[in-house]
Amino acid sequence: MPPEFVLTVILAVVAIAGIMGVLRMWLNRPSRAAIPHADLREIREGLARMEQSIDVIAVEVERLSEGQRFTTKLLSDQGRGVPHIPPAIRQGGTT
Repeated sequence: MPPEFVLTVILAVVAIAGIMGVLRMWLNRPSRAAIPHADLREIREGLARMEQSIDVIAVEVERLSEGQRFTTKLLSDQGRGVPHIPPAIRQGGTT
């Protein structure tokens, strides 16, 4: 037999054996461990607390932004009613 044919057969056998070994390891791998119900309950409670905290933060951020809008509106309305002050008076100088 030609040496190329023998080499091809040997490589094919080694490749098939390697693939079969990897496939057997993959099929026999330990499955994911199931999480006990007590741990799931604890996780759910933690997520519920986190959701409540996020809701509280959202309300506070909205409250702060309303206050900022109110302050900005007051300052802009105040600025419209004040006559122009000359720079010398604003800086405390005398003219």
